[in-house]
Amino acid sequence: MGMGWTGWIVLAFLAFVVVGKAVYIVRQHQRGVIVTFGKYTKTAGPGLVFIFPFVQGITMVDMRETVLDVMPQDVITKDNAVVTVDAIVYYEVTDPFRNLFNVVDFRMAAIKLAQTNLRNLIGDMELDELLISREVVNAQLRQILDDATDKWGVRVTRVELQTVDPPADIIAAMSQQMKAERLKRAAILEAEGLRQAAILKAEGERQARINIAEGEAEAIKKVAEAEKFRELTVAEGEAQAITTVFGAIHTGDPTPDLLAIKYLEALADIADGEATKIFLPLEAMGVLGSMAAIGEAFRDSQQSPTSQGSETS
Repeated sequence: MGMGWTGWIVLAFLAFVVVGKAVYIVRQHQRGVIVTFGKYTKTAGPGLVFIFPFVQGITMVDMRETVLDVMPQDVITKDNAVVTVDAIVYYEVTDPFRNLFNVVDFRMAAIKLAQTNLRNLIGDMELDELLISREVVNAQLRQILDDATDKWGVRVTRVELQTVDPPADIIAAMSQQMKAERLKRAAILEAEGLRQAAILKAEGERQARINIAEGEAEAIKKVAEAEKFRELTVAEGEAQAITTVFGAIHTGDPTPDLLAIKYLEALADIADGEATKIFLPLEAMGVLGSMAAIGEAFRDSQQSPTSQGSETS
């Protein structure tokens, strides 16, 4: 007997089911873990994979880096401050076999492990240290999770503390402390500015006094040089005048009578002042002798006409 249309439809359906159970496509970022009667057989790479339906099974494992969000939790620090923290864990599967067979639910196990170790780490730190040492907490937590999850075929690549929220009263106290610290630094900077300004002002005044003193010293020096030059010029002029007069006298060959008359004129000029005493040099005796000779010559000249008149009479 031939099969009817119903039989062919059923056979086609069974064939479709068998092919669907036997042929799988493993993507580039996946690995296929194949088991036979529940026992691990092999791990299939990317591409088309054939298995025996109803005898073998295949489970796809994603090998890409995955983000795991650790839920927020309240943690008590070493100085008894309650903070709310949460974290993000980045991991990637390195061994699909261990990832499937060594842990029932890796994501749940990793979250609980991260929360527990996060409480331990923060419990050994004070609040101020926690707020400025996030990188330290991230590195320590990553190392702990990476060591613990190695047997699960997972490598933890990075851990980041997402938020660290202290209580409201602590935040207010920290804000006041920060404000006081900023006011302190502002006062210090202002005082330092005033100090620096005073130093610069004093240095400026000192330099100004030095410049004034140097200017006055230079002016005095120049005045002294000018006075010296004037005196030298006057002395040179007087010397030149004396030389000229001396030369003129010697050129004119004056007689003793003329010199005596000039000497008397000089004595008259000297006696014309307010002095009550006049000191005559030693050479005055010679001049007086010349004066006597002049007087004698004058008398002789007066007597000669008289004598001639008498003789005529």
